[in-house]
Amino acid sequence: MTTAIALWLLGGGGLALYAGWAATAVADGASPWWYVAGLPLLYLATLFAVTLTWFALAWIFRATRPPEMRIGPAASIRLFWDEMCAIARSGPRMALYCWVMPEPAPAPARTPVLLLHGVLCNAGAMHGLRGDLLARNIGPVYALSYGPPLASIETFADQVAAKIDAILDATGASRVAIVGHSMGGLVARAYLRRYGAQKVASVMTLGTPHHGSVHAWLVPGISRAQLRPGNAWLAELNRSEGPPDGVRLVSLWSWHDSMVAPQTSARLAGADNIVLAGIGHNALLGDRSVFALVAAELARVARAPAPGG
Repeated sequence: MTTAIALWLLGGGGLALYAGWAATAVADGASPWWYVAGLPLLYLATLFAVTLTWFALAWIFRATRPPEMRIGPAASIRLFWDEMCAIARSGPRMALYCWVMPEPAPAPARTPVLLLHGVLCNAGAMHGLRGDLLARNIGPVYALSYGPPLASIETFADQVAAKIDAILDATGASRVAIVGHSMGGLVARAYLRRYGAQKVASVMTLGTPHHGSVHAWLVPGISRAQLRPGNAWLAELNRSEGPPDGVRLVSLWSWHDSMVAPQTSARLAGADNIVLAGIGHNALLGDRSVFALVAAELARVARAPAPGG
């Protein structure tokens, strides 16, 4: 709820300031059409500046890419555009997450899916992935908005524990499959460390900074400190990188991630690593090839025999 409220206040406040500025200029004789046309241009310019900042940091602190993972100018432009569009989509979805991410009705299910969002986001960021999974008849699909945003990842793990228990009660299932984007993957791993693996069939992380990212230095907060390279919390979490017995662990990441730097921070020893190129951090949640890989992994988990079966 905190993220949605912040987005409403930020968007509403910015619009009010722009409208006040435009009204003053029009009262002084300026044409109102300049300001009508200027509003979407200002929005695009803001998105461009934000996206450029993330990519600039990601490039400065980038991992050395193997030759086969390098892309040319046309693919680089597409990479930037897709990431900017992904950021543009996520804002409205997060502001309206209560409506666009409804809870499934209680019903029997074998392996329900739980989606976990990333830094400074809420469940609305997972809207595109949720829709794709439901279109493939994979589910039921649940999502959790944990917070407050600046709290510890350990606090988020406690909230995940309560959510998993609620899902199992609603579906009669014995285990869930977790898909976590960005920090959501670390939240899932923190849950496994604290609560064990008995209620989890698999964890798939998308663009998760398992070894930290320099971008985390830009924002204050306990959870952000836990995302910074070399911090004690991550070191303890990574003391044993492999999955607990009975849990399949997959890390999907991109050599061109725009918010995980160095990008190889998303590589996780002991997991099945799926490596992509030409896809930005937020664009992972809007890319059809990523959707197909997530769906294939969840279908594989659903086909696997239940423990003791």
